[in-house]
Amino acid sequence: MTNIRLAAVPDRRFRADVIAGLSLPQKRLPSKYFYDAAGSRLFDRITELPEYYPTRTELGVMRVHAREMAARCGSRCQLIEFGAGALTKVRLLLDHMETPAGFVPVDVSGAHLREAATTLAADYPSLDIEPVVADFTVPFDVPDIDAERRVVYFPGSTIGNLEPSETDDLLRLIARLVGPGGGLLLGVDLRKDIKILEPAYNDSAGVTAEFNRNLLVRIDRELGGNFHAASFRHVAFYNASLSRIEMHLVSDVARRVRVGSTTFDFRAGESIHTENSYKYDVNELATRALRFGLRMDEFWTDAQRHFAVLYLTATEPTRTVSP
Repeated sequence: MTNIRLAAVPDRRFRADVIAGLSLPQKRLPSKYFYDAAGSRLFDRITELPEYYPTRTELGVMRVHAREMAARCGSRCQLIEFGAGALTKVRLLLDHMETPAGFVPVDVSGAHLREAATTLAADYPSLDIEPVVADFTVPFDVPDIDAERRVVYFPGSTIGNLEPSETDDLLRLIARLVGPGGGLLLGVDLRKDIKILEPAYNDSAGVTAEFNRNLLVRIDRELGGNFHAASFRHVAFYNASLSRIEMHLVSDVARRVRVGSTTFDFRAGESIHTENSYKYDVNELATRALRFGLRMDEFWTDAQRHFAVLYLTATEPTRTVSP
C-alpha cells in the first residue's frame, strides 16, 4: 500500500523565506528549497561523483553493519526516513529488518518522493509504505499504525545542513516524535582534511554548481524572479573555525534583481549564502543529543573515520533545555 500525504511547503512560505533571506545584510536562502524535482535529480547525480565521498562511504558502512543497525531498530518497527530522496540507503536497512510495521519516507519534493516510493513499493510489495510530503524540521503528522516502536532514519549527514540551534530543535522534535524507547539512526559526516572536504563540493563536472544555481532557476520560475542563474558563480569552501563547508552564489557585477514586485541590489562580489554542511565529532554530537533525551547506544564508521552512523535511543519525555 502506497499513499501520498500532501503536506508540502506552500508557495507563500517559499516566497516569504526568499524575500526575508535576501533582505539580510548577508543575503541567504534556505537550503531546503534546493529540492524541487530538478534539484533532487541533480543531488542524486552529485552522490555518484568521484569527488563526493559521503554517499559511497555511508553506503559502505551500511553494507557492513546494516544487520546490526536493523537489530537496534527491532521487530515491528515503524521506520520514518527524513529527507528520503531516492530511497537507496534504506533498502540496505529494510533487507535486514524483522517484520517492519511500516515505512514513512518524508521529503519536501513531492514529485521525486512519489517516483521513489512507487519504485520501492514494487520491490517490497508486503511493506506498508506511506510517504509524507512535508518539511521535517517542523512538526508534521505521521501515520498512526500498530508498531512496537518508532525509529527515525536520517541518513546522508543532512543534519549538517542545519544551524546549531536548528539541530537542537530537530533533536528535540525527533525525541518527541519517537517517544521513550524509540530511536534515531543518524548519518553524520566527520571532520577531516580540507583536501578531501573542499573537492567534494567543487566537482570537476560542475554538477554541484548547477545544483546550487538551480535554486535561482526555481525562484525565477516559481516566484517571478529575474536572477538569470547562469550569471552567478558557485563558490564552496571550508570554514575551519566553524567546522563547516559553506556554499555561496556570487554576483561578480553590480546588479538589481527582482522577486515578484520586490527588488534587491547586489554589489560586485556580493554573495548569497545558500548552504552550510557542518562536520562533526561523534562524542561531541552524542553529548549534545543527550541534552534532548537521546542517548547514543552505538555507532559505526569506516576505516578512515570519514563518516559515522549513530543509533540513539529516546530515554524520557523531553523538556526545553538551554545550551
